[in-house]
Amino acid sequence: MTMNTIMLQAAPAPGGGLGFPLMMLAMVVVMYFFMIRPQAKKAKEQKKFTESIAAGEQIITTAGIHGKIAKVNDDGTLKLEISNNNYITIERSAVSMDMTMAYRKKNNTIAVAS
Repeated sequence: MTMNTIMLQAAPAPGGGLGFPLMMLAMVVVMYFFMIRPQAKKAKEQKKFTESIAAGEQIITTAGIHGKIAKVNDDGTLKLEISNNNYITIERSAVSMDMTMAYRKKNNTIAVAS
């Protein structure tokens, strides 16, 4: 090996070694604001929506079932009328906020509270 090669290998990295930790911290901050925070906000909105639904509202489940809420049960379930005198029982968490809001916007309907 030549003397120049040995000197280059022994030279410290430029930047003092502080650049990499700062870059990693910046990446974590960016991930928080672009991924974690919006997801937590959406989950909070979904929970608020599922708690606010009442009897008489037209909804769509996450499975795509359209129906009208006939009764809100005390155990966290809903009795859903899917056609005349045909009822199913679903969990509150099965109601899709996105699809229900899109359905209401498309049909210009406002939730009717009984």
